[in-house]
Amino acid sequence: MYSILIAAGWPVWPLLLTSIVALAILIERIWFLQAKRIAPPHLVDGAIQLADSGALKNSQSAQQATDTLASAAPLGTILSAALLAKAQSSDEEKIVEAMQEAAAEVTILLERYMGALATIATIAPLLGLFGTVVGMIEIFGSQQGTGANPQQLAHGISIALYNTAFGLLIAIPAYAGWRGLKAMIEKRQRECEAAAKKLLRHLMK
Repeated sequence: MYSILIAAGWPVWPLLLTSIVALAILIERIWFLQAKRIAPPHLVDGAIQLADSGALKNSQSAQQATDTLASAAPLGTILSAALLAKAQSSDEEKIVEAMQEAAAEVTILLERYMGALATIATIAPLLGLFGTVVGMIEIFGSQQGTGANPQQLAHGISIALYNTAFGLLIAIPAYAGWRGLKAMIEKRQRECEAAAKKLLRHLMK
């Protein structure tokens, strides 16, 4: 492997750096976006029990209870916003507005690092192309003077081909991972929306 990196030349090092960053993002996002960390099934039932317990009638106890709920998972942020809005007013429109604001915050949390991963998927082939250009310069440089330098010619070809391959090898999994993570995010959003609607229906009874 080390010999391949040497043959690929210095342009491969930015590609290696982007591959490490992409891998770190994929691992972190896959771990974070699990259902039990975003929208635990029991959380909405706990919010309903909290609404029925009468704890929301006291502002201090309501704040403590909703803070605990919000810290449990991102879904808890949406549910606690609904409960606090309900404690202040029974107006459905105000409760929905509070839930939407909380949902916007949760969406930002769910989509964290996704822009960076998309950027890596976009620029990796360009970095590979840059390495190819560097390799071509090496090849043309080997033709100068009295004749071709076989060693420099071979090195230039190695740089050109290896960097193209590395660029694609990074871009394809990064893009596939980005698409997979987007699907996970959309699924978590649907789960949060379903839980929020369930709580809203209960609060409006």
